Amino acid sequence: MTSIISTARSVQAKGDTPVLILSEAEVKDCIDPRRLLDALAEGFRALSDGTIVIPARPQLDIPEAGYSLAMPAWMAGMHLTVKIVNVFEGNIAKGIPSHLATIHLFDPATGMPVCVMDGTYITAVRTSGSAVLSVRELARRDARIVTVVGAGVQAGQHLNLLPLVRDFAEIRVVSKVFADAQALAAGHPGVIAVDDIEAAVRSSDVVCLATHSYEPVISAEWVRPGTHVSSVGVAPPGGELPVELIGKASLFVETKDAFAPTPVGSCELAGIDPETGTELGAMLSGRLSGRVSGDQITVYKAMGIAMEDMVAADLAYREAVRWGIGRAVAL
Repeated sequence: MTSIISTARSVQAKGDTPVLILSEAEVKDCIDPRRLLDALAEGFRALSDGTIVIPARPQLDIPEAGYSLAMPAWMAGMHLTVKIVNVFEGNIAKGIPSHLATIHLFDPATGMPVCVMDGTYITAVRTSGSAVLSVRELARRDARIVTVVGAGVQAGQHLNLLPLVRDFAEIRVVSKVFADAQALAAGHPGVIAVDDIEAAVRSSDVVCLATHSYEPVISAEWVRPGTHVSSVGVAPPGGELPVELIGKASLFVETKDAFAPTPVGSCELAGIDPETGTELGAMLSGRLSGRVSGDQITVYKAMGIAMEDMVAADLAYREAVRWGIGRAVAL
């Protein structure tokens, strides 16, 4: 009798399961930027408290093309979340984003699929969101001038989010191709395109690096005392952030994994003692200090972690269910 019952259970069919499908446009409609910044802050606190599970992310390399990463995360009260992100740099020449992603949500009680959503927009907005959160928490309260370096997707998201955290008197954008900076600024009222990066950095209170440069895009000596610098670019083996600046600043990171070898960690932090970095969540929780003086230079180096995808996807899913957005497909 036992063997018959075991056999019956082993061949039990799952049956059709309704799974919510959300497109890129629908995901974008479901994420309120202000709520995202607050959700990221809560996520960083939980991460620092040890209440979020983030396993190591496996990488699948495709020679001479790109790579694929699986990024899982979970915490109580949320769905099991797995993002699959494919990074193919050659896509840019084809007019396709270099980072393409989908995010999958599963019921934590049964493992049943719940939702599949586009993750390309989330990857962009959560990355810039963490950097702008660092501006909110670490830039001087009297910061008035911010310069965004870069003219791609990340730079555009920075321009969307920066006005939410400070009443900046001037927001600038600079790129190695001035026409690109002009084109980006034209889509954001009040943003100014500038062509002298050194002059811009020297006179800024906040500098946001958002490029795909394989070498530093600014000089450490341009950064004046009291400036906050954020960096989200990922381009090993060099990277956009000057190592010399890290040595003269207070460094903040998402997790200490930032010091691991790439692609997990940040190439600019290779060989640096992890104890020199403060986790953003520990600062937000009040366990460690943030900015302590007006002359202090603070640096936030992002690498992108699964917690950020999880909280952003949770926001999108909850709003989609609330407003009846998306379509259910039986799997």
